[in-house]
Amino acid sequence: MKGFIDDANYSVGLLDEGTNLGNVIDNYVYEHTLTGKNAFFVGDLGKIVKKHSQWQNIVAQIKPFYTVKCNSTPAVLEILAALGTGFACSNKTEMALVQELGVSPENIIYISPCKQVSQIKYAAKVGVNIMTCDNEVELKKIARNHPNAKVLLHIATEDSIGGEEGNMKFGTTLKNCRHLLECAKELDVQIIGVKFHVSSACKESQVYVHALSDARCVFDMAGEFGFTMNMLDIGGGFTGTEFQLEEVNHVISPLLDVYFPEGSGIKIISEPGSYYVSSAFTLAVNIIAKKVVENKFSSGVGKTGSDEPTFMYYMNDGVYGSFASKLSEDLNTIPEVHKKYKEDEPLFTSSLWGPSCDELDQIVENCLLPELNVGDWLIFDNMGADSFHEPSAFNDFQRPAIYYMMSYSDWYEMQDAGITSDTMMKNFFFVPSCIQLSQEDNFSTEA
Repeated sequence: MKGFIDDANYSVGLLDEGTNLGNVIDNYVYEHTLTGKNAFFVGDLGKIVKKHSQWQNIVAQIKPFYTVKCNSTPAVLEILAALGTGFACSNKTEMALVQELGVSPENIIYISPCKQVSQIKYAAKVGVNIMTCDNEVELKKIARNHPNAKVLLHIATEDSIGGEEGNMKFGTTLKNCRHLLECAKELDVQIIGVKFHVSSACKESQVYVHALSDARCVFDMAGEFGFTMNMLDIGGGFTGTEFQLEEVNHVISPLLDVYFPEGSGIKIISEPGSYYVSSAFTLAVNIIAKKVVENKFSSGVGKTGSDEPTFMYYMNDGVYGSFASKLSEDLNTIPEVHKKYKEDEPLFTSSLWGPSCDELDQIVENCLLPELNVGDWLIFDNMGADSFHEPSAFNDFQRPAIYYMMSYSDWYEMQDAGITSDTMMKNFFFVPSCIQLSQEDNFSTEA
């Protein structure tokens, strides 16, 4: 029942009624405590199915092209391919991964803003024609190396122009679009549409109003040059919550009706990534070291005094592994202590660190936890996005195992939708009557 990132022959445990994610985590914590205390993931693929249903219910007019770099584990890609999503790929490896699943080139877009010539040539070779571009240098590279390219002009949005300093921003200005259209005409490059991206960090959904207005301007501008425009890509930035998706739809739906109405021949797509996978994966890590630090400023909850200790806990996973996204953004999850502790047990100011002893390897700067011991487990939910890159060789870091699961009800829902394991999902090997809770609160797998 164990699957690894580079192992396509994964298996998925089907959960009986009454067995839940918490039971599965308990089981594997027990197993890993006996066998080495390595970190591990549990992936609930049913949550991906639910996210797709939610997408279809709220924004059915927009076709999702899943951002592969967000989570390229085989089970995720295979289930999304079976659900009929497209794929947004950043490089040759990602394009090859999804094409191995039988995804047609028409359902793949090449979205890297800075493309290697060799990878443009690879895209041309395998028939991946749709790609994004935001400057003249990239346009010339595409013209020289991909004669059948169909380009989406990537325009900047207000939140990226005035965004936080230090973040790389991509997208051309509306003013520069006319120049790029002129260049494309001279280079005989086919421009077929527009892309923009609104960051998930942007709290103002009105940014979509300006972005869609700008996109309409570029469509009109391109028409003057004789280009046939048929695609609008509204990018990613979807957090995964139903509320945010409904809020965005509330803003963009009437504008799409005005600027890109149904029947106009314009296909609306987007690039959700963490939307699909973030909530589907939970990470369990083990405390491997502990340091007590005298703290004269803060105290444990429920205690008095000014000299209570603070604790530094070191875990067997960090920013050079599954928490890599922590280097560029805030952590979107709160650690949960796996062991049971009393409600009135004092809580202490604590910080959580990865195993490298690097000052950058801080996972949580400040949180309140009961006093933990080496060997205790912490659980992080919402870990499905940007957690599965190749780990650093530093400190002999071991890649966490991945255990996939799905409830019977979700499996039946997939079957009702026409998705079966013997058609598109060639690598889906289900374990029937999977896991049942025993009297000792441990799991046993029944064949």
